[in-house]
Amino acid sequence: MRILVVEDDEFIANALDLVLSEQNYAVEIAADGESGWELVQAYEYDLILLDVMLPKLDGIELCRRVRSQGYKMPILLLTGRDSSHDKAIGLDAGADDYLVKPFDQEELFARVRALLRRGNTSVSPVLEWGELRLDPSSCEVTYSGRSLQLTPKEYALLELFLRNNRRVFSCSAILDRVWSFDKTPGEEAVRTQIKGLRQKLKAVGAPADAIETVYGIGYRLKSPSVNKLTLPSSDEPSEQTRQQTLTALAGVWERFQGRVNEQVTLLEQATTQILPAQLTVEQRHHAEQAAHTLAGSLGTFGFATGSQLARKIERSLRAKKPMSQTETKHLRELVAALRHSIELTPPELTTPVAVKQELPQLLIFNSDRHLAEPLIEEAGVWGIQAEIATHLESARKAIALSPPQVVLLDLDGNTADSLALLVELKHRYPSLPVLVHSDRDNLMTRLEVARCGGHAFLPKPVPPAQVLQAVTQLLPKEATAAKVMVVDDDPQILATLRSLLEPWGLRTICIEDPRRFWETLEASAPDLLILDINMPHLSGLELCQIVRQDSHWCGLPILFLTAYSDANTVNQVFAVGADDFVSKPIVGPELVNRIMNRLDRIELLRNLAEIDPLTGVANRHKSTQDLERLLNLAKRHHQPLCLAVLDIDRFKLVNDTCGHAVGDAVLRQLGQWLLHSLRREDIVARWGGEEFICGLYGMTSQDGVQRLTDISIGWQQQQSTHPQCNIPITFSAGIAHYPQHGADLETLYRVADKALYRAKKNGRGRVVASKETVTSDQLSVASD
Repeated sequence: MRILVVEDDEFIANALDLVLSEQNYAVEIAADGESGWELVQAYEYDLILLDVMLPKLDGIELCRRVRSQGYKMPILLLTGRDSSHDKAIGLDAGADDYLVKPFDQEELFARVRALLRRGNTSVSPVLEWGELRLDPSSCEVTYSGRSLQLTPKEYALLELFLRNNRRVFSCSAILDRVWSFDKTPGEEAVRTQIKGLRQKLKAVGAPADAIETVYGIGYRLKSPSVNKLTLPSSDEPSEQTRQQTLTALAGVWERFQGRVNEQVTLLEQATTQILPAQLTVEQRHHAEQAAHTLAGSLGTFGFATGSQLARKIERSLRAKKPMSQTETKHLRELVAALRHSIELTPPELTTPVAVKQELPQLLIFNSDRHLAEPLIEEAGVWGIQAEIATHLESARKAIALSPPQVVLLDLDGNTADSLALLVELKHRYPSLPVLVHSDRDNLMTRLEVARCGGHAFLPKPVPPAQVLQAVTQLLPKEATAAKVMVVDDDPQILATLRSLLEPWGLRTICIEDPRRFWETLEASAPDLLILDINMPHLSGLELCQIVRQDSHWCGLPILFLTAYSDANTVNQVFAVGADDFVSKPIVGPELVNRIMNRLDRIELLRNLAEIDPLTGVANRHKSTQDLERLLNLAKRHHQPLCLAVLDIDRFKLVNDTCGHAVGDAVLRQLGQWLLHSLRREDIVARWGGEEFICGLYGMTSQDGVQRLTDISIGWQQQQSTHPQCNIPITFSAGIAHYPQHGADLETLYRVADKALYRAKKNGRGRVVASKETVTSDQLSVASD
């Protein structure tokens, strides 16, 4: 299996190359994002290990580029940033998994194996071909219980054939998959390795033609009468493999120990210059980069304390403000402690260091601590760390010191303080989800909560478990599990399907009685439907016809399970609108592959239809539907709706002067800035060129001006210029709101567009709201 490592830190890159090569992977290294992209285009990889902080092209942008060009190989992000927000950005960019530095090697290997399984045709960690057994987790190969001692290339060849047991590989294809591009030999090396592998297989009793030559084409594994994939008894690597890896890592540490000392020395020099003369931007950047690298690498080699100290130093240096004497002293103490930890603590390579994962944070605002205690206990069961604030000041302090992922706000104690906190969070932390809990379940209370910025409303009384379930729905999600609904009257089939699908992260909804089909369909909203043909009361064919007749569900993918594969049954299945069918008895790999391929296609089509590929925000078609929905909601509940039209100032000059690549980067950055600065329920879209649209439900034009002005100020502070372009990058915005400026989307857009023109005319870099009361009949299309 071929892995591309994109990592600019030579220390970490060499360590990854060594430990992965020990696991018989072919590893190639790129030191920057652009080099990584060139390799992706030139060669076929089974997996990419991608650092986030890269020169030339950062890991997030490289990930987006890989996905936008249709490459499907799994991507595992490696980074020292461990916040949920950073993880969400990486996963939204198209990554499949995320590993925080410093990482435990056993966890790295397990994640690599899991991603390779997901991206390959085999679904189980252990591969079997008759009596031949290969376990990637321990790199052990046996035939009829007899061990085979294979060279790394022989092992890689055998794994390639087992994972693609129906495919013929030419010599050039084998060279591409088994050798690194900088170590590729001639085709004679392939024939030599095939010959050696055949001899070793024959020596332990395997058939002489186990690896068959397809003359004029290449080689393949000749399938025996029984070909299956089974679950392993354990995913633990062998002790011999573990010790080999640890020994190799000790050698890497010896090679790079001098460089680690140099990085610590750089931090010592930087901290001595902070008070006498402030560090230059370049000096501070180098110091921050050194701390970032140490935080990611030291833990891998057993320096857990050193890694934690380096992370604290990085955070201190990242603060874009002059340090006080107290802060400077503390920073020097951290650097001294870092030096001490490295000099006195030998790397504990025989005991890999596990990284402690931080629990999601929940702040409970309730004036009665006694009532909140059961929620604290229940939160622990759900893997959530909860804290109680009983009055307004303590809540403000808790949020300022350690912002939670969710706030649970009880409305029935001190109502005035509760609403005051809700309004404050709406303006200061618009993306922080707030769940409001109250026994006053009526329209006016819900309306007041919506106006003040509540994200969700939960009526009392409900048990603590239900409250925590609502909280988890508001937590930032790393991935949304696809839902598969299965209808079959055989409980054994249902249990089998659940055991096959759930390890893949698929949520399985099983129905034994087809009469419950419709209500379950509407309640669960599945992504894919599996039906049996023959069932009592209602057949699968009839259920499929019902689904296809409904405009809302007509596009739902439907897969049939059937014991019949005759032409008549197959014709019936496709005649009623099925997308695919699988014959019973169920072959696990076949079923899972068909489902995963179908779900991947759905996700791809959904993204193509709804997401702007450059910026990652909604496109015009999708946002128009969402804006119409919000407008109807505003009309029904007599709420305001603010529509903003944004435009990057002097964008043509940016493209002409700095190039379109820089222009594209600016568009991506602004799109993501808007997404993360506005509330979840707000709409952010790109309608073409440098024009963005924002829909803010429940806000008047005055509210919208204030909100977007704050966003503009933050944008100018963070993005005043692009690293490759000295032109100041600002945006202007025009605002209209329902009902004052119009009752339909087209009218509101025209009014906002006129206000945008005024903003540009008056100096750019500002937000302007329309001051006229306009109706559709009075509106003039002409600009001011």
